[in-house]
Amino acid sequence: MDYERQPYRRCGRSGLLLPAVSLGLWHNFGEGKPVESQRAILHKALDLGITHFDIADRYGPPIGAAEAAFGRIFPRSLRDEVVVTTKGSNPMWDGPYGKGNSRKHLLATLDRSLARLGLDHVDIFYLHRDDEDTPLEEQAATLDHMVRTGRALYAGVSNFSPERTAEIARLLRGLGTPLLVHQPPYSLLQRGIEERLLGVLESEGVGCVVYSPLAQGLLTDRYLDGIPAGSRAAEGRFLTPDRVTPEVLAFVRALAGIAAGRGQTVAQLALAWALRDPRVTSVLVGASSPEQLEANVSAVDRLGFTDDELAAIDHAAKEAGIPA
Repeated sequence: MDYERQPYRRCGRSGLLLPAVSLGLWHNFGEGKPVESQRAILHKALDLGITHFDIADRYGPPIGAAEAAFGRIFPRSLRDEVVVTTKGSNPMWDGPYGKGNSRKHLLATLDRSLARLGLDHVDIFYLHRDDEDTPLEEQAATLDHMVRTGRALYAGVSNFSPERTAEIARLLRGLGTPLLVHQPPYSLLQRGIEERLLGVLESEGVGCVVYSPLAQGLLTDRYLDGIPAGSRAAEGRFLTPDRVTPEVLAFVRALAGIAAGRGQTVAQLALAWALRDPRVTSVLVGASSPEQLEANVSAVDRLGFTDDELAAIDHAAKEAGIPA
């Protein structure tokens, strides 16, 4: 494992360091993907200093497949050198206890996740989303219980509003299990967390691990000439064709010109841009091949931006009608 390949950033005010670029197993670790490919991607991640692997109970398909794949191929000798995360809240089985953020569901789904992963604990357990039908006090108490019983080392939330994030952080702090991290979407095409959430995280001392920094592949060279065959947009997998608008394509083409001037691809520019804010601890990327993962990690070779480059990016967004 090459710990010098990329920088490690402190997660909020905790003692935990995470790599600038982390690997998410949302895509490419379900059934139908060759085991050899999955193993090659995971081993390449370790070679690139990726010590943080983000999963969820529902990732697949079918649900649970990504955790099971990780459990089969991860080298157990490296367990103490990596951070493994999973999430709950998702519909996982039939009946009233198969989803949501009740204590009943969350403890059961975490135990099932640990069995699939082949681990006795995860490093971070996230509430994948807020559940307004479950009191926030119950959600916080369940996270606290997971940590105190050794099922998880840290508590996290994902997709919570700024207000609810501040409230659950307060509740967890009172219980003695600080909120470690929030996981929201963030990219050049989705900048909403800049309005309030990042400020809340900074004031609460909570880290920020962002997902979809490449907007499901839109912020890559792949869409410069429209929607290619076999892409997620063409197949309607997580990215529908209606999102690939002429305005978005114009913005991506403008970004390609700026990226070329920096010696980067569009994807590398987009990842570096998301990491420009020190409040962002890490960006999550997926990968369909070791080569793609290596190219994305190369974003860390040039993380700095000049004022002119940032102004050019914001101007390109304005010209294309993209909120900046």
